[in-house]
Amino acid sequence: MEPSDTELIAAVRKGDVSQFEPLIARYQPRVFATARRYARREDEVQDIVQEVFIKAFQKLDSFRAEAPFEHWLMRMTVRTCYDFLRSHQRNRETTLTDLSDPEVDWLERFAASPEDNANNTDATKALIDRVMAQLSPEARLVITLLEIEDRSVKEIAQLTGWSVPLVKVRAFRARAQMKKILETLTREKYL
Repeated sequence: MEPSDTELIAAVRKGDVSQFEPLIARYQPRVFATARRYARREDEVQDIVQEVFIKAFQKLDSFRAEAPFEHWLMRMTVRTCYDFLRSHQRNRETTLTDLSDPEVDWLERFAASPEDNANNTDATKALIDRVMAQLSPEARLVITLLEIEDRSVKEIAQLTGWSVPLVKVRAFRARAQMKKILETLTREKYL
């Protein structure tokens, strides 16, 4: 029979650090799954997961067992992921030189005649991915659920735990942010 989380934590606190390994093995899949929602590249996901388990080990003495260890660990995981997003959001800039030739061509056609460019080309998808990558985590989530997955505002409120008015406000702000990003890309092209 496998030892419980409480037994493993008690052993680690008493100095048997090898007992932290079964905790890692037990929760690593869930931590990886959560980190993959926030980071795109696998090396970033691995960095987040490693940081989560290092923090968990270092802060194990602060675990008070008022809630299950898994809840404590997942709260730490989400906070670490948000820290990652915030730090990478500041450093993430897409300039026109980062765009491929098909994306630049699509952007030029869109700037000249937006209503004629509703076709679903690879360049369009790539450009949308670039714009989405520049959105805040909340904006990316609401746009994905609302526009890509075609969910209702009410469904999004239930999924996220946000109120219906908050979903509407975040959707409005996300669309405005996307428009601003596209305008910036267009302006850079013609300056």
